[in-house]
Amino acid sequence: MFASSYTQYGSPDVLERIELPTPTPKPNDILVQIVATTVSAGDWRARSLTMPKGLGLVGRLVFGITEPRKQILGTEFSGVVVEKGANVTSFEIGDAVIGFPGASFGAHAEFITMPANGKVVRKPDNLSFEDAAAIPFGATTAYDFLVNKTKLQQGQTVLINGASGAVGSACVQIAKHIGAHVTGVCSGKNVALVKEIGADNVINYRGQSVISPTDTYDVVVDTVGTLSWAQAQHGIKVGGKMVLIAGKTSDMIFGGIKAKLAGKTMIGGVASEAPDILAAVVQLAAQGSYRPVIDRVFTFDDMQAAHAHVDTGRKRGNVLITVAQPSNIEFVA
Repeated sequence: MFASSYTQYGSPDVLERIELPTPTPKPNDILVQIVATTVSAGDWRARSLTMPKGLGLVGRLVFGITEPRKQILGTEFSGVVVEKGANVTSFEIGDAVIGFPGASFGAHAEFITMPANGKVVRKPDNLSFEDAAAIPFGATTAYDFLVNKTKLQQGQTVLINGASGAVGSACVQIAKHIGAHVTGVCSGKNVALVKEIGADNVINYRGQSVISPTDTYDVVVDTVGTLSWAQAQHGIKVGGKMVLIAGKTSDMIFGGIKAKLAGKTMIGGVASEAPDILAAVVQLAAQGSYRPVIDRVFTFDDMQAAHAHVDTGRKRGNVLITVAQPSNIEFVA
C-alpha cells in the first residue's frame, strides 16, 4: 500500500510517499480501505513539533524525542471495510465507516486496521465520504469540551474564539444545537461563514475588540490559543467558565488558580477520544445538526501542499485529502 511518511520534524518537505505492506487485520480488527482523510491541527503539530512556548520538551516526549514515533500521520478517515478478523461480528465487508485513530495516527495511507470495538462507526447513508472524513477530529473535541467538560446549558451565552477553524466551527454548531447564544470570533473574510453555520453574533478580530468593555459571557472558549486569561477574564461572568482547547502555557499551568481567585472556572486538558463521543457527533451530522466545514480538497499526491496550506494558519474548517474512489475498492473474501 502507499502511505505518506516522515522521519524528521520540520516543514511539509519532510513528507514523502512510500510503499508498505498492506496490514492484515487481527482477529478483533477490521481492515479499511481509506476513501478520504484530512490534514488536521494534530497532524500539523506532530509534523512540525510546533508547541506552546515552554512545552517543547513535552512535545518531544509525546511525539518522539529525536524523531517521530508515529511516522504515518492522519487522525481521521472515511472508508470501506475490505477485510475483517475472525472474531468480528459488528461489521461486514463492504460497510462504509468513519474512523478516528486520533493520537494513534495512521490515516494518511491507503489502508488502516482498526479495532472493531474501537473508534469506528458506520457511515450514515446521507453523509458523503468527504464530509464523513472531516467529522471526528473537530467535532469530538468540541463535543467533549462543551458537553462533557463544560456542561454548556441551553440559554447560556458563549464566545468562541477561532470560530472558523475545524474545532471552532464545530463548537459553534454544537453550542447552537444545545441552545446557547453564540458569538463567534474570526477574521473579516470568514464572518459570512460563521454566520452561516449558526453564530448569533460575529466579531471580526481585526476590526473590533474581542472582549468588549460591556459584553460578558457564561462561557468563553479559545480554540486557537490567541486569547489569554488576562484578556478574557473581564468578559466572563462571575461563576462563568473559560475553556482552553488551545492556550498559552502560563494559562494551562496557572489558569485554574487565577480563575478560581476571580470566582470563575478554567477548563483545559486533552479532549477525550472515547468511541461514544464519536458515535454522538456522527449522529448529530446524520440528523443535520452539524456539518463539517470543508476548506480545500487535495489529492493524496498533493499531501505536501495540503500541509503547507494548514501551516499558513488560515484554513477554514477542514483540509481534505482524497485517497481512493469507492467504485475502485476491491474486497477480500
